[in-house]
Amino acid sequence: MTGLALLIPIALGMGLFGLAAFFWALRSGQFEDMDGAAARILIDEEGDSLP
Repeated sequence: MTGLALLIPIALGMGLFGLAAFFWALRSGQFEDMDGAAARILIDEEGDSLP
């Protein structure tokens, strides 16, 4: 039972930390251009191809 008293607050803290990190990324514009990031891998640059 003492293990649960330790693990439940740790799990709640980690969940709140993840939620705060998600909102920070949302506010800082990390999810603005999802289509551009997906199409960028398909663009073939002239000097970057391997022989």
